[in-house]
Amino acid sequence: MRITVSGLPGSGTTSLARHLAEIRGYRLISAGEVFRQMARERGLDLREFGRIAETEPSIDREIDLRQREIAEREDDIIAEGRLSGWFVGNADLRIWLQAPLSCRVERIFSRDTIQDRETARLLTQEREACEARRYQDYYSIDIRDLSPYHLVLNSEKFAVEELSAIVETAIRVIEEKKRGEAR
Repeated sequence: MRITVSGLPGSGTTSLARHLAEIRGYRLISAGEVFRQMARERGLDLREFGRIAETEPSIDREIDLRQREIAEREDDIIAEGRLSGWFVGNADLRIWLQAPLSCRVERIFSRDTIQDRETARLLTQEREACEARRYQDYYSIDIRDLSPYHLVLNSEKFAVEELSAIVETAIRVIEEKKRGEAR
């Protein structure tokens, strides 16, 4: 089973992907973690590294290529990243998490040690705009186009365990269909 989990910053993609990987015993491939690690390696914060990534397409392409190659080659994986649903062509289940900006900003504020909520809001909006431009410029992908996704879930309404229960139901249906096709 190959599953992708995507969504805007603060929507809960990493939490859901980690939870699913843990309960299913799947390998987690996280584009966001790779991006953060690359920023740390260069001694930059996410804002600075995002600006560099806007002018250096090789950064996004390296992250996306690595994730796609692993995800399409291996079974029993969760690929988590903004564009994972677009890039993992043989995914069995593509999930998009959404939540209102206010909810996502609160999560980012709590998680990323940002000085205040207004700064968190501005940084989040700047990051989203930066990423949207890059995805459009590099891949002609409009991040607002949710057509590749099988499930679109609101993470403000549901806790990670509840989201996981919904996803588990979808996985069971997919697995049953595969068993039926194999007969």
